[in-house]
Amino acid sequence: MSEDPSDSGPGPLWKRIAWMAAIWGASVLALGLVAGVLRLWLHA
Repeated sequence: MSEDPSDSGPGPLWKRIAWMAAIWGASVLALGLVAGVLRLWLHA
């Protein structure tokens, strides 16, 4: 019986922390982008 690598549980700690940091960074970037667009729109 071959073992499916997707069933091996969570990955190493550094990989999970890197994913969390990437998701956090993307959300901060998206929020800043929305805030900048709203600021430009309200100043116009």
